[in-house]
Amino acid sequence: MTKIALITGATSGIGEATAYEFAKHGIDLILCGRRLERLQTIQKALERLTDVHILNFDVRDKKATKDAIESLPENFKKIDILINNAGNAHGLDPIDCGSLDDWDAMMDINVKGLLYVSKAIIPQMTERNSGHIINIGSSAGKEVYPKGNVYCASKHAVLAITEGMRIDLNPYGIKVGAINPGLVETEFSQVRFKGDAIANSVYKGFKALQAKDIAEIIYFVVSRPPHVNIADLLVFPTAQANSVTVKKEF
Repeated sequence: MTKIALITGATSGIGEATAYEFAKHGIDLILCGRRLERLQTIQKALERLTDVHILNFDVRDKKATKDAIESLPENFKKIDILINNAGNAHGLDPIDCGSLDDWDAMMDINVKGLLYVSKAIIPQMTERNSGHIINIGSSAGKEVYPKGNVYCASKHAVLAITEGMRIDLNPYGIKVGAINPGLVETEFSQVRFKGDAIANSVYKGFKALQAKDIAEIIYFVVSRPPHVNIADLLVFPTAQANSVTVKKEF
């Protein structure tokens, strides 16, 4: 029976790459994001491989999130796989200079948005006693680095929520896990540094992970046998040893 996956943050980066990877393997898709044109472009590209439905909303808006998921047509209502991928970093400032707006954006998207989407989908999984939730964390959820303060806090929260979900949903046979990438070359740094030139230098001098690398890992995780749950996975590019140790060659 064909599975249905809902992916948040599907308009770029890891979310988009995961959509393409899942489509290759015949998984039906619900793609969520704020950029309608991007969603429509990806939908058109993937419809030749699988059935695709798009939802245009912002995970920070709890009513919009609930309404969007409740609006799903009957043939897309049974969600087998939830990929909580939507997330952002904003700024890289010491705690005394941090922007309240940046802090709000990170907590609202990375933590509250993940909770809003999960809250809307988990009840159908518990009712069926089946489902798989993957939360996209970060190596920043494993360690705190200079000027990472609130972003690291948001990703530590993702890991705590993941562990809490796994415990609470265990009686229902629902798989829950986190995938925590290190440096992945996506739009991430453009957002973090607000398009600043420094964003272009983040991935210079070494081979960073690519969104496709993480998408392939996500598919591996969801394709394990029913008795296997990959609960927590940390992945770095070979050049990276931890958040601040990266072997660069110029």
